Amino acid sequence: MSNRERRLRTVDLAHAVGLSTQQVRNYEDAGVLPPAGRTDAGYRVFGERHRDALLTYRALQPGYGAVTATRVMRAVHAGDVAGALALVDAAHAALHEERVALRAAGEALEALSGRDAAPPPRSGDGPHGLRIGEVAALVGVRTSALRVWEAAGLLVPGREHGTGYRVYGPADVRDARVVRTLRRSHHLFEQIRPVLEDLRRAGSGAALRAAVEGRGRALTVRTRSMLAGAAALHAYLE
Repeated sequence: MSNRERRLRTVDLAHAVGLSTQQVRNYEDAGVLPPAGRTDAGYRVFGERHRDALLTYRALQPGYGAVTATRVMRAVHAGDVAGALALVDAAHAALHEERVALRAAGEALEALSGRDAAPPPRSGDGPHGLRIGEVAALVGVRTSALRVWEAAGLLVPGREHGTGYRVYGPADVRDARVVRTLRRSHHLFEQIRPVLEDLRRAGSGAALRAAVEGRGRALTVRTRSMLAGAAALHAYLE
């Protein structure tokens, strides 16, 4: 700490950023703050850079979360700026993947829009549902595609007692339509699986649409928070 820099006691720093003195000590121990100086009596002495570090950490938290924010600040104070920025990059990449999944869910809803979730079975089918060839014709794919999607865990058709033949109910046909739409948009199985899980959990396209819209708003808020946190980190690094 420069001799010309304003010296702050632990209580001064705590009051300046709205924390308790114990939280300030904990943050120094965790590496969120650069090491504090010490008086001859062993008391901590902080400065403006410690205040800036705390404000930067708090700016990072809303968008990146406490764990990543702590790791970023710890890396910065260890002199590993590249490592800190890599953590920021990883968080933005994860957010992008969430947006990709959200877009996939939106495309799935478009695939379901205007369609009956429960196509009427042919006369004579009875209560057992549709066979694989019938579903392939309804969805517009080959039966081999349905088998591949089943092997990947995307479709889970029932089995007819005795014969073991696959039988598809209304929800299975809906899921097949969703998979077809997303595969045509070049989504990977790993990106499609959470969409189907959300749809099954929501129970209907309307419920999923509400969930997608809510998640979209939350991602927008988080993106803005990440931008604010990144700006604060940039200023701190300068």
